[in-house]
Amino acid sequence: MTIQLKESLERFNLPEFKPEWGRFFRGIEKESLRVTTKGHLAQSEHPAGLGSALAHPYITTDFSESLMELITPATDSIDGCLNFLADLHTYTYSQLPADERLWVSSMPCQLEGDDDIPLARYGSSNIGRMKTLYREGLGHRYGRVMQTIAGIHYNFSMPESFWAAYRDIRKSADDLQTFQTRQYLHMIRNFHRNCWLLPYLFGASPAVNKTFPQGREHDLEDFDQYTLYKPYATALRMGNLGYKSEAQKSLFVCYNDLDNYLDSLQGALSTPYPPYVAIGAKKDGRYLQINTNLLQLENEFYGSIRPKRVGNAGERPLKLLREKGIQYIEVRVLDLNPFLPLGIDAEEIRFLDAFLLFCLLSDSPACTGVSFGEIDENLSSVVNNGRAPGLTLTREGSEIAFADWASELLQNIRHTAGILDHINHTTAYSDATEQQAAKIADPELTPSAQLLRRMREEKLPFCALTTAQSIGFEKHFRNNPLSAARLAELQETSRTSVQRQAQIEAEDILSFDDYLRQWNAIAELRKK
Repeated sequence: MTIQLKESLERFNLPEFKPEWGRFFRGIEKESLRVTTKGHLAQSEHPAGLGSALAHPYITTDFSESLMELITPATDSIDGCLNFLADLHTYTYSQLPADERLWVSSMPCQLEGDDDIPLARYGSSNIGRMKTLYREGLGHRYGRVMQTIAGIHYNFSMPESFWAAYRDIRKSADDLQTFQTRQYLHMIRNFHRNCWLLPYLFGASPAVNKTFPQGREHDLEDFDQYTLYKPYATALRMGNLGYKSEAQKSLFVCYNDLDNYLDSLQGALSTPYPPYVAIGAKKDGRYLQINTNLLQLENEFYGSIRPKRVGNAGERPLKLLREKGIQYIEVRVLDLNPFLPLGIDAEEIRFLDAFLLFCLLSDSPACTGVSFGEIDENLSSVVNNGRAPGLTLTREGSEIAFADWASELLQNIRHTAGILDHINHTTAYSDATEQQAAKIADPELTPSAQLLRRMREEKLPFCALTTAQSIGFEKHFRNNPLSAARLAELQETSRTSVQRQAQIEAEDILSFDDYLRQWNAIAELRKK
């Protein structure tokens, strides 16, 4: 055992860290707009060759018919995850019309307003119609333009072999499910305290096309005739123009224990919210939203991280979590990097793994109303002004320099990176961490700064630069043929998904009115 490894284990009060404990399971969900070659949102339907957006396990849509979502299966291999994602891009391009491509930035292309954004459609089944209705409700509540923002969600879980051993190390008397759930909540609390670091390091949305905020108040500045920006912003996607709203800000969702978290969301799912009541659930015989409560569905809560559990289609996430506990977490603060073909790469994943392991192994105080407010303010400061000289944040009521806190965090993450290097016989995790440390020392190395620098040097508006990047990656994927085995697999999955959708539609026995009534009645049930 080297001194460095010994120190790292001692930092987290660990007697050892076995190689199999580092076989994390990862999955990526990547959203991308389909756009025309002229840089406008595609108005065409989800390509038929990609199968059913309702039933395909890997290729679906998010808010809009034009907002694609590519989903990798969970795997313990970083290369395997990224290779599968690359193959999904290649297969998608094989089915896209020649005059369409994928937009490589989180912030959208030129938009003409809400009427220019078609809702995603999932067929005639009750579950399919409700998915579209949910999106219609989101449009009424937040506007459709906001929903065209794309991101990368990173799913992460520890291997099963870790939990029993870690319970023994921590001398816990909890049953294994309870222990695992409490430790994931422990990780989530630490993630919230420290997640401001990720938009700084990986944020790539400091600028937007001028059509994006039309009709909404904002404090953006003119970059050029077509672009608005904030000089020191890192990830406007995570700010007030993105996934923020007065309704969401009114929620105090605490992660001290599972029941507290679930009860917070259950209350939001069953409490009418006056502005949404004013919209109404139905008008002239047509549904406008699933219900008039603070949240229509669990997923409407736009947290920076979510506790998750795999379930069957139609199962309520809160019920699954309450009965079976947390299985994995979903990180939701990552922008698409427009300078990477997949929007993410192995270096970013390795750092995320070291960051998340640090959040799991470190002490994690309970959250309070005060800390909840600090967390929100710190994240807001970084997404809007993260590269500003002299930026300060607040930690436990005291002001601290951004650079000092970030450097302190990086020093701690070096310990988990070193542990992962040791068990994987590599230096890749430490190398990835040092690349992030360089960004703390020089903000010009961050993706957000690189984007603005390219725009200035090449005298290109945001949309023009993103178009150029999109064209380059389009050529890469259109000229990158799939292996025969992977092509056959994805073709068969697409065909099977269409058959599955037809089966779902044929199995419906309730009218949509009755189905929706039952769904909302379940949402009203409280924990006994």
